Amino acid sequence: MELRGSDFDGIRREHLRGVQVADFARVWLAAERRADALKVEGLEDGYLAGVQWACRWIANGSYRYDAPIDGRHSELARSPITRKSVFAIEELIDEETQAVERLVGRWEWPGRPGYVEGVFATLAWTWRRSGVPPIQVEQAHAS
Repeated sequence: MELRGSDFDGIRREHLRGVQVADFARVWLAAERRADALKVEGLEDGYLAGVQWACRWIANGSYRYDAPIDGRHSELARSPITRKSVFAIEELIDEETQAVERLVGRWEWPGRPGYVEGVFATLAWTWRRSGVPPIQVEQAHAS
């Protein structure tokens, strides 16, 4: 899914504890680009999908369809574990974090091995202040 400037506008500072908005945006963009590259090859990575869905929801982003469904081109990203169609707010991010913490290492998303771990790593980074981004991202350096 190609991200647009408007996708990044929904990222609220309150949704990120100890993570800069620009760092979050880089991780989200990298996750989407890597997933798109895999999709072209007919592949999917469950862990990466977990990172994508967690980032989309935290940013109050949307999921765009490949083709319109009932005249709609997109829908609000659902929460990654409880699958609620709600805007991310601090209380709900905390609830989602607790939900994934109960599941990680105990349950696997059907058909998506690694998905729960990807969500967990993303919420640990953005909400629990783990300090560790869920995926490696090249840092831009000024020369």
